[in-house]
Amino acid sequence: MNRKDGMMYAPKYEARPVVRPGEFTFAAIALDHGHIYGMCNGLIEAGAELKWVYDPDEAKVKAFTGVYPGVRVAASAEEILGDPEVKLVAAAAVPSERAGLGIKVMEHGKDYFTDKSPFTSLEQLAAARAQVEKTRRKYMTYFSERLHVESAVYAGQLVKQGAIGRVIQVMGTGPHRLNAPSRPDWFFQREKYGGIICDIGSHQIEQFLYYADCRDAKVLHSKVANYNNPEYPELEDFGDVTLVGDNGATQYFRVDWFTPEGLGTWGDGRTVILGTEGYIELRKYIDIGRSTESDHVYWVDSEGEHYEHVAGKVGYPFFGELILDCIQRTEHAMTQEHVFKAAELCLIAQASALNLTPDSLK
Repeated sequence: MNRKDGMMYAPKYEARPVVRPGEFTFAAIALDHGHIYGMCNGLIEAGAELKWVYDPDEAKVKAFTGVYPGVRVAASAEEILGDPEVKLVAAAAVPSERAGLGIKVMEHGKDYFTDKSPFTSLEQLAAARAQVEKTRRKYMTYFSERLHVESAVYAGQLVKQGAIGRVIQVMGTGPHRLNAPSRPDWFFQREKYGGIICDIGSHQIEQFLYYADCRDAKVLHSKVANYNNPEYPELEDFGDVTLVGDNGATQYFRVDWFTPEGLGTWGDGRTVILGTEGYIELRKYIDIGRSTESDHVYWVDSEGEHYEHVAGKVGYPFFGELILDCIQRTEHAMTQEHVFKAAELCLIAQASALNLTPDSLK
């Protein structure tokens, strides 16, 4: 992974297969975002077999086969969808196209694993809900900032163990490096990427629902702005949101494209989880001025102050759980309702956001 480019975020870990060789086959379609590499890495490490890849862009396919040399190149998406061996399709399409592809995948009796954000409109969400109900297939989402970050996994374990009591607030920051010249055209088109809250804000809302054990929430306030990129008038480079969960827990988060060039990685993502008996702070990708390594966990409880550097120690159990869920039709990795609720709240927060873009930049 290029530490300075979040577009190519693709963690690796030791193989921990949950299935025998050849027992679970998947394919990759749509290579528009580099997250497809992280998605495939996680599935392969959990024992899945990557059989096919398809994208109309030959350059993207060539790069992909260089990383996964055993994969077959399909002539079309239909060739993959017609293969009965393929149980799941992983995809990182342009955000506005993710729902349509997922519905097509489910029509062919396969489960779907998409990059975040899973939708760019409430109409897409409704259509996907209906297709899941009709086909009983899965529409899963790669919320990488929790699922593919060991400190975030470890924090979930601490919360589940009751280390800080009942969670009453989650605060998150999701700064990213813009690196505009490396971005595709769709990245700057509001209709295609959905807005900053819909896009990178989706990580934050999903984490809140998970850590605070909420099944639903209300959006109290949301704001977006283009503060510093007038050459890209449809880009939002800042957003923040306040929510309250159905159990009374609250969240505030900020997302932005203002990572300075001096930072050694693509973003100083942090999460603070407040409980009734303590709190946890995650410094996910760097501990500035101390360590360039990722996955630092600080927490305080009744016993004292604690620190653990968990990189390489925890792993990513989501992927094995997802494979077994697809085989056994269970919901241990993530429930379908959790995916849809996180997406719904993102879309609501995005649609209702106050736009703070200065008049001089509009």
